[in-house]
Amino acid sequence: MTNSAVRILIVDDEPPIRKLLRVGLSTQEYAVSEAMNAKVAMQLVSEDKPDLVVLDLGLPDMSGHDLLAKWRGEGLALPVIILSSRTDEAGIVRALELGADDYITKPFGMNELVARIRVALRHRL
Repeated sequence: MTNSAVRILIVDDEPPIRKLLRVGLSTQEYAVSEAMNAKVAMQLVSEDKPDLVVLDLGLPDMSGHDLLAKWRGEGLALPVIILSSRTDEAGIVRALELGADDYITKPFGMNELVARIRVALRHRL
C-alpha cells in the first residue's frame, strides 16, 4: 500500500496544528482529512473510513479521552495516535488504557510522528 492510499484523519481544534499536520503528512503522500471537533470526527470516521486517526485530547465539544472510549466501545479498531500538549502521566496512561496506539506530546517532530504512524499502520496489517 502506497502512502497516497493511506487516509489519515487529524482531529485537533487548533487550525495552525491542523495545517502543520496536513502539510507535513501530505509531503509524505498521505491523504489527509481534518476535523476541528469530536462531532465532525465521528462523522468523518463513519463516512470516510480513515486508516488512522491523529487525535488531540483537548477538543471543544468532547474530550479526546471520551471520544476514544466511544470509538473503542463501538468496536472501532483503527489505529489512534494521541497528539497532545498534556504531559501528565495519569492522562497518558488513561489514553493508552482506553485504546490509543501511541501518545506523542506537543511540541513534536514531524519525522517522529511519521515514524510512529508507520509503526501503527504496520501493526494494523
